[in-house]
Amino acid sequence: MINKTFTNLPYRPCVGIVLFNNKNQVFIARRNDIGRQSWQFPQGGINSGEEPEAAALRELEEETNIKSVKVVDRTAEWLYYDYPPNVSARSFAGNYRGQKQIWFAMRFFGNEDEIDLGGWSAEFDDWKWTSLKSTIAMIIEFKKNVYERVVSQFSYLEKEIDRNLHN
Repeated sequence: MINKTFTNLPYRPCVGIVLFNNKNQVFIARRNDIGRQSWQFPQGGINSGEEPEAAALRELEEETNIKSVKVVDRTAEWLYYDYPPNVSARSFAGNYRGQKQIWFAMRFFGNEDEIDLGGWSAEFDDWKWTSLKSTIAMIIEFKKNVYERVVSQFSYLEKEIDRNLHN
């Protein structure tokens, strides 16, 4: 077996979701597998043969039980981040150097009773609505560059009223 170095590992194809409520706040959840408080947007892998939008809707439902959404925007290109070496070694058996992500902006039009993080086996243990710009300060350092780009691209949605939300 050839010993792969960190830099020649592939990036894991993933999606990220920025979910806006009717007050133009965004959904952010706290991971339960990291020692210090670490918040993030829902995100996850794209299965083989799966389209990114389908993956985003699936991941959002798997992690939060949220189904009452409308996709309103997405990034045109992949956004990349590398795992720090200590994370790479434990993430996906060291098979990936980081993630490449397509990000989706969605509007939530359901009731908050729909939100369910899944109990003891869940990836997240808490959630809240907050301003889009405030999320950058809550994100683990190695993801900040991607979050800054996502916040920049989707910031117009904080001010926009989606008149076609239920159409």
